[in-house]
Amino acid sequence: MKDITGAVGLPEDEDEDEDGLEDKVEPGQSKNEPRASDLYLDTINRALLDFDFEKVCSVSMSNINTYGCLVCGKYFQGRGRNSYAYAHSIHDDHHVFINLETAKVYVLPDGYLVSDPSLEDISFVLNPSFTKASTSTLSSPSHLLKPSYDLSSKPYLSGYIGLNNIKRNDHMNVIIHSLLHIPPLRDYLLLSSFRGKESELVKRFAALAKKIWNPRLFKSQVSPHEFLQEVNRASAGKFRLEQQGDPVEFLGWLLNRLHKDMGGTKKKNSSIIFSTFQGELRVETQQVVVRPDSTGSEKPQFDIDRDIKATVSPFLFLAVDLPPPPLFQDTIEKNIIPQVSIHSVLAKYDGVTTQESAGQLRRYKCQRLPQYIVLHYKRFTKNAFVEEKNPTIVTFPLRGVDFREYLDAAPTHPPTVYDLIANVTHESVAGTTRDKENTIWKVHLRAAGGGGEGEKWFQIQDLIVEETRKEMIFLGETVLQVRHPYIVDCMISRIQIRYGSGVLVVTRQ
Repeated sequence: MKDITGAVGLPEDEDEDEDGLEDKVEPGQSKNEPRASDLYLDTINRALLDFDFEKVCSVSMSNINTYGCLVCGKYFQGRGRNSYAYAHSIHDDHHVFINLETAKVYVLPDGYLVSDPSLEDISFVLNPSFTKASTSTLSSPSHLLKPSYDLSSKPYLSGYIGLNNIKRNDHMNVIIHSLLHIPPLRDYLLLSSFRGKESELVKRFAALAKKIWNPRLFKSQVSPHEFLQEVNRASAGKFRLEQQGDPVEFLGWLLNRLHKDMGGTKKKNSSIIFSTFQGELRVETQQVVVRPDSTGSEKPQFDIDRDIKATVSPFLFLAVDLPPPPLFQDTIEKNIIPQVSIHSVLAKYDGVTTQESAGQLRRYKCQRLPQYIVLHYKRFTKNAFVEEKNPTIVTFPLRGVDFREYLDAAPTHPPTVYDLIANVTHESVAGTTRDKENTIWKVHLRAAGGGGEGEKWFQIQDLIVEETRKEMIFLGETVLQVRHPYIVDCMISRIQIRYGSGVLVVTRQ
């Protein structure tokens, strides 16, 4: 056999598809029949299998024609006589390999195809698949009644599992969880079978979604390494595993990049991203004019006698300004943390409240609300010296926030009452200076669309997943929220009326 230690590219025998080799079978036996000579299946070690990392050969670092050793879990290229997988099977006496693209299993060095029902669970962990029937229950309370179990018999709830913080990527983990609990986007990714010209980012995001919602995991946790490596490449190094960042910046970049890679255009509903998150906002501006009789203490107001410029722009999330914290501590309650209600900060979009910036007055009002509203609470501001943090606590109801006051639309507009499904919070050392090095990001997720007294919420911080009381959710420094239309259940003569996603559905019980 030729020396392969210096090889870097594809070995000589691996030019053709599937290594250029025929799948060997015994005479008179079909390819799908189990072989009597499958002697090595008992050497498979499922506890060592981890398909979350990039599918590259551990020797050549090539991603072409890669196989996973089912005995030790390492990746090797090819299966021909001059390949790294072939050499591994001889030198280490590991004989069972799976093609990481086709999920076919082979025994090396013999090179024959293995077809055995006992390997189906490995194929499912490598490439999970979902149906419309299986995704239809993920947002229902019945999902909470079906816990899954990993190899060590540890129970977990698919969708609500930990993500590895590989280095400093917790700010991206909370965004991944938030997006993959939005039913339209989640179902689109779970039911996808990308085989065409889709970008690698879309393919890896869909693969990550399937792993997080997989009810048959070997380990009750998932590593986003493969997806985040592609994020690093696609963003030209802006979002890296080893560097703490801003989840809002990552969310904005990811939504726009996914929209573009899914073939989206500037038109409404041109991708699942726009149909789920895009709304329209009217911005009115007017030049500030100082009146001769003004006292100097009056706030500038819009003058109806002068021109007002109005523009309508699309948005993917709404930025909400927080009131500045007090400059001086109260002598009696010196440790008090300021609090505001969600409606007081949403008043920015009532069409009456004005803001002055760069010599112009502005006021805002929504023209069309999206199917899912993303709110960004602006906690961080930069000045010439330091980046400051606003510790103000925002109080909000988990359900029933009405945006009608902030909407200028016809009465036929879909209902404007929204419920919370995801809440991203920021934790760091006390004070008003942002400390990126000691920052912790957490996300609260509503479990399976539950409601009422039995409603469950989970708090996820990297690998830590724990149930939390819903009364504790608003106590953190909220940075992002995702809200969806309120769903009304009304029982009249055994008729159920449900409103969701802008569609009225009447079903008889």
